[in-house]
Amino acid sequence: MIYLDYQATTPLAPEALKAMLPWLEQGHANPHSPHRAGRQARAAVEVARDQVAALLPSGGRVVFTSGATEALNWAIKGASGGIVTTAIEHAAVLDTAHATGRPLTVLPVDGEGLVAPAPIPDGTGLVAAMLVNNEIGTIQPVAALAERAHHAGALMLCDAVQGYGRVAIPDTVDLVAISAHKVYGPKGIGALWIRDGVTLPPLLHGGDQEGGRSGTLSPALCAGFGAAARLMAERAEQDAARIEQLWTLAIARLGSGWTLNGSAERRYHGNLNVRREGLDVARLMSDCRDLAFSAGSACASGSGRPSHVLTALGLGERQAKSSIRIGFGRYTTDDELVAAIDRINAAAKAQGR
Repeated sequence: MIYLDYQATTPLAPEALKAMLPWLEQGHANPHSPHRAGRQARAAVEVARDQVAALLPSGGRVVFTSGATEALNWAIKGASGGIVTTAIEHAAVLDTAHATGRPLTVLPVDGEGLVAPAPIPDGTGLVAAMLVNNEIGTIQPVAALAERAHHAGALMLCDAVQGYGRVAIPDTVDLVAISAHKVYGPKGIGALWIRDGVTLPPLLHGGDQEGGRSGTLSPALCAGFGAAARLMAERAEQDAARIEQLWTLAIARLGSGWTLNGSAERRYHGNLNVRREGLDVARLMSDCRDLAFSAGSACASGSGRPSHVLTALGLGERQAKSSIRIGFGRYTTDDELVAAIDRINAAAKAQGR
């Protein structure tokens, strides 16, 4: 299997696994217990917290959660007033915003997936925007949106799940949601960064282990997240250069007949979303079943509906449904990428497309 679905999840870094193993094999103490073993587990959690925080703005705190979905729910439901977001947000933002029942403004995007910062309606309490889109890789002008939000007296929530460690997070945001398994860490853990002075009522009630968030933390998951974050910082230049090499190779190898969805320039280049006129993507995926790529977001695949992100760009249903997403990263080799794209091209041409 050639794995090219890095936006859905990334492979677990060996260094992250190594950091987790002691806490899975022997370090089974509750990190919230006062005895020696508990304090040792707590120390590992705090080391991980510092490692995760190193890639986030200063002047705030990192609260571990079960993932980005919980972090986004907490931030959105914990804010007050109306909500402003964009048409291409993840379902964890759009569905949660709708579920609050509060006034909601959804800003449109242009054909490249970029939002034009617009005046914020009176009574808005929260503006939420994704730093890097999970389907098309577009990098949104979050700093400009934060300026508009603050001018209106609202908080700025940045969904940085796809951008954390890859694209700089503006210092002016108030809340940041991130997830470990998008940065070569384990599944089942994420975090919400909360700016100092911002207070959110609890989403989960119980032991208040995290100061506003209840639930026993897993030292293993925290350690894995911390190690993955540390690697993102240490390998930032190396990973970025590798992504550019893979992007250039992929674009050249695809050849003609494919159209890029989203911006080519204001984009994270580890995300390649393309369409081909009349392509039957279900058949393509069946013909290429030993390749792991996506017909859309992993969170929406199988719904039968066209991607809300692609339709927001102005694509028709047929165009949206003839699109695929190829995602690559740290562990993708040139040979794997070339072999996969050649297989995809051959299967597409076999359809007469």
